[in-house]
Amino acid sequence: MTSEERKHRLAQYLQKAEFASLEELAAQAEVSVSTVRRDLTVLESEGLIRRTHGGARLVAPQTDEFAFTARDTHQLDEKEAIGRACAELIRPNQSVIIDAGTTVYHVARYLEPKTPQIVTNSLPVANLFAGAGKVEVVVSGGVIYPRLGVLVGPLAVEAFSKMHADVAIMSAGGITLDGLTNSHGLLIDIQLAMMRAAAKVIMCLDHTKFGRRSVTPLSGLEEIDTIVTDNAAPTELVEGLRAKGIEVIVAPSA
Repeated sequence: MTSEERKHRLAQYLQKAEFASLEELAAQAEVSVSTVRRDLTVLESEGLIRRTHGGARLVAPQTDEFAFTARDTHQLDEKEAIGRACAELIRPNQSVIIDAGTTVYHVARYLEPKTPQIVTNSLPVANLFAGAGKVEVVVSGGVIYPRLGVLVGPLAVEAFSKMHADVAIMSAGGITLDGLTNSHGLLIDIQLAMMRAAAKVIMCLDHTKFGRRSVTPLSGLEEIDTIVTDNAAPTELVEGLRAKGIEVIVAPSA
């Protein structure tokens, strides 16, 4: 593969993923990380991408598909129902990891009465509790990715690798009987660290995520304990997940 072909492949991948780690890009181009760094330097000089700590991001994404504010307007009723149902699973004073998904944000809105200790890489979640005197919030380090309202990169991964929590409340881009997927490689690294840090993993997934496969594999089903979804989730897949030993809670509609 020539240098131009390699740079074209990297640019195409970033068009889909919007941001990615150096390791992820190296795997896509089938070259070393040092070679990817040189290619990214050229792409940055052409104004196509911007280097970040540990990766690169698209300068001008073509859509707002992954913007937090845009995504949070989708399936609002379902997210609220899931948020209430998931919050009921949390016991008072538990330590809770919360990821950067919009559905999980709706869980966070119902957690204050439980006086939890929150650990998160989500700026919207951190801001939600900024004035809440009864909730202790720990925010991971990392690079701010404004469109997602999330902290990403090696510092964020390291923060979660040094923690332990009672519960991790998370989301994903899709779920099938083969496992979970998500949209970005940098999120995958952080989410895996969150899973390892928690005694129990709860996935909050609205019905649109069922049967869907996103760009990057996240984990097998064996990594999760409970799924909370809405009443439009496909019955066949819900029963298939239960048959694999996963607790699936279907939130009642408002």
